[in-house]
Amino acid sequence: MTSADKAPVRVGLFGLLGSGNLGNDGSLEAVLGYLRAEHPDAAVDALCGGPEVVAARYRIPATRLHWYRGEYRTASRAGAIAGKGLGKLVDAFRTAAWVRRHDVVIVPGMGVLEATLPLRPWGFPYALFLLCASGRLFGTKVALVGVGAAPIGDRATRALVRRSARLATYRSYRDAQSRDALRDMGVDTARDEVYPDLAFALPAPRADVPEAGVPEAGVPTGPPRPVCVGVMDFHGGNDDRARAEEIHRRYLDGTTRFVRALAEDGRTVRLLTGDDCDAPVAAAILDAVDSPLVTAAGAASLADLMKETAAADAVVATRYHNLVCALKAGTPTLALSYAAKSDALMARMGLDAYCHPAREVDADRLLEQFRSLEKKSAQLRRTLAERNADVTRQLEDQFTALTAALFPTTDRTRAHTPTRTRADAVRKAP
Repeated sequence: MTSADKAPVRVGLFGLLGSGNLGNDGSLEAVLGYLRAEHPDAAVDALCGGPEVVAARYRIPATRLHWYRGEYRTASRAGAIAGKGLGKLVDAFRTAAWVRRHDVVIVPGMGVLEATLPLRPWGFPYALFLLCASGRLFGTKVALVGVGAAPIGDRATRALVRRSARLATYRSYRDAQSRDALRDMGVDTARDEVYPDLAFALPAPRADVPEAGVPEAGVPTGPPRPVCVGVMDFHGGNDDRARAEEIHRRYLDGTTRFVRALAEDGRTVRLLTGDDCDAPVAAAILDAVDSPLVTAAGAASLADLMKETAAADAVVATRYHNLVCALKAGTPTLALSYAAKSDALMARMGLDAYCHPAREVDADRLLEQFRSLEKKSAQLRRTLAERNADVTRQLEDQFTALTAALFPTTDRTRAHTPTRTRADAVRKAP
């Protein structure tokens, strides 16, 4: 049988994709770009949270992750509780049947091995365990690619995450803290590598800025451009449930005061979100500040977010992938950090001095940090240009390693496809 006669490699993509989280979908888009550039003959489909969105936007077949459609709604009535319980049993068979049809399943990025936001063990951790156990049972390679991990306090969640990681064929992480967290849980990470977040593989934005405003050095001049403020429906982490509302109120109050101060200084502010659940937070800030200088951006993808951040003088953001977008765009950025992953990201990009705790937003201190950020704008833009070049090279290594681990019998010359080709593949994706 010639290579042309061989059946295409069957690749599945798994996760909470198409569910309204722009970071998750950006990671999916980056992996699709890699597959289309280096393994164009692969037959690709997804088992995901929002199959209608994934199928329409990325033109791949998609199946719903959970049989019970109310999986992520709180169940209080007997019927809902019974539905969820039955769904767990049905999903075990559905997941196994789906995995069995594939040669490879990729979990593209995302914080699938952490509980830095509220999470129940019988939700996504259980789904991930079903995936990895099915892969081991049927000989399907399961790859956790560029994922995030963190220490987990809840015993059941930690046990599912640890077992899932052990069952996976391939693991790589988006920061060293993630690898350390898995090692501390008892997972052998000796062969696991750390690479930048997958979203850095997306095409660099082209800011729609007047030519006179950006000289050759790449430092904006002339009238101030907008300040982007990325907001989040933040209530703390999995261990903060008892004080979730207090944390949220403090975060919202501090962020609102900061935005109001910018508007009073005559600055134009663009509010950014990263998930559908963030929209009420942006609306609350708009109502509280009540200024024509403050507007909300209607970003529908990481590409949209990158364009917004590229057109800004500076960015202050909470969500991890809001930060990734701003840093990828080369815009000076201040992180409202809610987890170690944000601190690690800022350190990787040389901006570790510009972090502020999301749990304790102090508007006055935040303004001081922001002004310091703007004073060093030229220097920080140069730093980001250098770090982005390093990140690009490191992601080349990630994709080369992924090909070696998952597609060892394919044409190995594709493992050295230039980054431009991968970027073009992402741009051409619908």
